[in-house]
Amino acid sequence: MPKLAGESHANGAKSAGERGSGTIWAIAVIAVVAAFAVLAAAIGAAVVTRHRAGAAADFSALAAADAVSRAESDPCGTAARVAERYGAVLTTCSVNGMVVDVVVQLSAGGLAGPGRTATVRARAGPA
Repeated sequence: MPKLAGESHANGAKSAGERGSGTIWAIAVIAVVAAFAVLAAAIGAAVVTRHRAGAAADFSALAAADAVSRAESDPCGTAARVAERYGAVLTTCSVNGMVVDVVVQLSAGGLAGPGRTATVRARAGPA
């Protein structure tokens, strides 16, 4: 009696129609795992960019507040220089008495998405 495609022989061997199907499944699983790895790396890069922008904003605001407390003439210039050291750009800086508000932007690169930016606001002043 002839065997149908996919039917096992008495000794457990598969018919010719199923040869290589394990390879196809393995390739599919590897592709799915690789896609998830790339997605996880992209999310991780975005989170790192956001944290770097936050640090740049915090330190820029602190530096500007320190400059205000020492009666320096350009606290926003100080904030811009600090932001630049972190690879960020100071987009807004305002001084209200002894309190400094800054907004900093940092461009995301790599897997996080070229052309995307993280924007963070920070405020510093006397306690």
